[in-house]
Amino acid sequence: MIHEIATITIDPARAADFEAAVAAARPHFEAATGFVSFGLQRSIETPERYHLVVGWESVEAHMVDFRASEGFQHWRTLASPFFAAPPSVEHVSTVI
Repeated sequence: MIHEIATITIDPARAADFEAAVAAARPHFEAATGFVSFGLQRSIETPERYHLVVGWESVEAHMVDFRASEGFQHWRTLASPFFAAPPSVEHVSTVI
């Protein structure tokens, strides 16, 4: 299993609406092939910064299967109006 970590910056005045949009998008992730887990974390020191952490069976499950799905389009439609800049995305694996 790997984790996708998307760092997302928004206008903090719109935080409640952004969080509601991510909650509405969650079922699209959960329905995806290779989905494992989902979490949204907000920075305490930098409240306009969020980390969307999604567990996937593989990088391909995220980058190929999910990105080509209708669910990904729904996610972008719901969340992208809140993005102050394009999200930064990386994949990590647990080593210890």
